[in-house]
Amino acid sequence: MSERARSVQSLQESAVDPVKKVAVEPLPAVMPAAPGYVSLLTEDDLYLFNEGNHFRLYEKLGAHMLTVDGVTGTYFAVWAPNATYVAVIGDFNGWDRGAHPLRMKGGSGIWEGFIPGVARGVAYKYHIVSRFNGYSVDKADPYGAFCEVAPQTASLVWDRDYHWGDGQWMAERGGRNSLSAPIAIYEMHLGSWMREEGNRPLTYRELAPRLAEYMQRLGFTHVEFMPLTEHPFYGSWGYQATGYFAPTSRYGPPQDLMYLVDYLHQHDIGVILDWVPSHFTTDEHGLSYFDGTHLYEHADPRKGYHPDWGSYIFNLGRNEVRSFLISSAFCFLDCYHIDGIRVDAVASMLYLDYSRKAGEWIPNMYGGRENLESIEFLRRFNAEVYQSFPDVQTMAEESTSWPMVSRPNYVGGLGFGLKWDMGWMHDTLAYFARDPLFRRYHHHGLTFRMVYAFSENFVLPLSHDEVVHGKGSLVGKMPGDEWQRFANLRLLLSYMYAQPAKKLLFMGGEFGQMREWDHDGSLEWHVLQYPNHAGVQHMMEDLNRIYRQELALHELDCSPEGFEWVDANDADGSTSSFLRKSRTGGEVILCVFNCTPLTRANYRVGVPRDGHWRELFNSDAGIYWGGNIGNAGGVDADRSPFHGRPFSLNLTLPPLGALLFKWQG
Repeated sequence: MSERARSVQSLQESAVDPVKKVAVEPLPAVMPAAPGYVSLLTEDDLYLFNEGNHFRLYEKLGAHMLTVDGVTGTYFAVWAPNATYVAVIGDFNGWDRGAHPLRMKGGSGIWEGFIPGVARGVAYKYHIVSRFNGYSVDKADPYGAFCEVAPQTASLVWDRDYHWGDGQWMAERGGRNSLSAPIAIYEMHLGSWMREEGNRPLTYRELAPRLAEYMQRLGFTHVEFMPLTEHPFYGSWGYQATGYFAPTSRYGPPQDLMYLVDYLHQHDIGVILDWVPSHFTTDEHGLSYFDGTHLYEHADPRKGYHPDWGSYIFNLGRNEVRSFLISSAFCFLDCYHIDGIRVDAVASMLYLDYSRKAGEWIPNMYGGRENLESIEFLRRFNAEVYQSFPDVQTMAEESTSWPMVSRPNYVGGLGFGLKWDMGWMHDTLAYFARDPLFRRYHHHGLTFRMVYAFSENFVLPLSHDEVVHGKGSLVGKMPGDEWQRFANLRLLLSYMYAQPAKKLLFMGGEFGQMREWDHDGSLEWHVLQYPNHAGVQHMMEDLNRIYRQELALHELDCSPEGFEWVDANDADGSTSSFLRKSRTGGEVILCVFNCTPLTRANYRVGVPRDGHWRELFNSDAGIYWGGNIGNAGGVDADRSPFHGRPFSLNLTLPPLGALLFKWQG
């Protein structure tokens, strides 16, 4: 047995029953005497925190189990600068607000204290009395490592200890996350991917072997989880968070998420986490109005309240808030071995007038609409992440034409590694939703992307946002009868994989789920008994395999040297063709697309090289539920110049089909 296999077996054997309730250690009948003054915070910690430069606050703030002078207990620390009184309340003291007060450390605004006998699994909150109007409130721990399962709202004393077995992955992941590497991302909502009897979501541990096997079989390189930070409302999908340092307890304790990431790594699968620094929920036990003031959010609703989502907007001009958020990202990169951070709703952060009418926003100091504080925060976030974790990637969901999102700070960029190409998604889905009869009038919808394709390092996203809120499923967007809809879906996915950029596909799209995504249920796994759905899934296996194997399809995804149009102008025929090229070895792949339901015989395409061109892929293959119309595995080039090239291929294009040919020499 290999070292990796032994490590995976060890993880499996050490797994606990994921549905058992977490055991809480009982408190002693007589509490031990508290030791002398205890603090994890040094003067340097306080200085860095208050100036916005402390990015590992999860090691200092929150609840930390300690043994001091032979006494075991828990140290608590929380930032509440406008409080006159802060106490820890919980299971251990009958939620008595007067039993265990904390004291402020200097003028830092941080309240701290050590409570003997408080052990792992104990529920707690902070009772905070504000200096303003005597306002008082019970708050969950902003830095807590674990929370009660919703609808309960208390934090739980917990640790982040775990014995990792993914050393080989961690040593190699820089190459796997490189812009020259194949990156095919499977986006998923953990709670609705697959459910057990009784409609119960899988736990982190239950998910691990099933997801790893599925990802390996289909060939995706990375999985992206929609937000897993703790959130009170399940229907927010994690985008309205309360616990920025705590993975949601709906699926198990923190160590079980670590187990999931570890298991995926040991099966050569990267993990990306969706992260939301743009806004947070208004629930009373969360960050809002934390110490009787707008501590984390802007006080002025024109800057601090999001009209679309009914949530609060972080005050990124406050030093301590920047430390809080960047520490949150560091926590998941450091303690959970996450390989990438996808930042949600970046556009809403960049513009002061985002989703606001005239008079509902405040211009910046220069009179403009740009949010200078957010710009500086995003640049700092990316700089700090890449300095401390140079082998990960950050990705921006940015839906406007803001320049240089994925360019380095030192040339004026925001510093992200990759950016979602939302324009491609909108244009391409609009094109494919049209009846093929009329596509000739909208050919630019298919080709326009190449005008800007290398202005950023792009990911092509067919994400969850495209299959909810009445938008229907991917296959449901396609026109025509059943055969045409599935042929169009196969053509769409093939076109995405041939384009220069990294790929992202939301769960269910890989087998043509019929209904739109429902977070309260499982994917429609039962449809795989039908050949049309099984065919799409089989095609995705082959597309991912070819994308990973062929340098020409991924090595220059983010470089113009890797792409060359053959024919972008056949609007009347609704066809297009281009070349993908590698930097290494001079490999060339010809990609040809027929977006009409007509077979096109004797279709000539110019190529740069003589010799045999092997048909690598045909989306109309019979095993994909296609009509099996193609080119018998390959074509020899003719010495007939065409499309301005010295040679050409005489091809048969299948209806609503995509073809990939590799030059063999």
